[in-house]
Amino acid sequence: MLLLLDTANLEDIKKGIDLYPIEGVTTNPSIIARENTNFLSRICDIKDTIGSGRMLHVQTVGLKADDIVREGVYLNQLMGDNFYVKIPVIPEGIKAMKVLKSMGVATTATAIFTPQQVVMAARAGASYAAPYINRIDNIIGDGVKVVEDISRIISTHNLDIKVLGASFKNTEQIHKACLAGAHTITAPLDLVETLVNHPLTGASVEKFSIEWESVYGKKLTYDF
Repeated sequence: MLLLLDTANLEDIKKGIDLYPIEGVTTNPSIIARENTNFLSRICDIKDTIGSGRMLHVQTVGLKADDIVREGVYLNQLMGDNFYVKIPVIPEGIKAMKVLKSMGVATTATAIFTPQQVVMAARAGASYAAPYINRIDNIIGDGVKVVEDISRIISTHNLDIKVLGASFKNTEQIHKACLAGAHTITAPLDLVETLVNHPLTGASVEKFSIEWESVYGKKLTYDF
């Protein structure tokens, strides 16, 4: 399973990459807008920060296939390797996925709420599918069950697409989505940090330090 950051905040990206095994970044128009900065400049800054070895998934703002394709091609040429054009699974978006696939541009289907949307996206050539876990829960659905159904359909029909779980609000959702078969998850830094936090871990480390210092003192030395 891969771990991505869902953000456009450069400081969060730098911190996340420094501390955790982050494989890339995802953004969307809402996330970019929160930064109150130039869209294109921020995308370029994110790419420079994460480098060519990590993935970058950027959502288009166009709603017509021609506009989505035009924007996707431009961003792909600008960003280079490991770039994915995020496209909502609306009819015009499915059409754009087909066109971009024929042009060799990688895409991520987003704003997914049902397994059948993933089937359509997979057949259209998308590489990743991003179901919105918490948003599904918010409409009295079951986001984790949707991931489970998607994973089963992918396996049963040997579809060439991976599940990128998105829209998480707590660690339990991430945990259950992983168990349900998500290949990748994307979350804000504050939520990623909860994946390693546990009070007993902190208590254990504190106990180690206290017992060490009671014998050896606070200064760490080695005999080599």
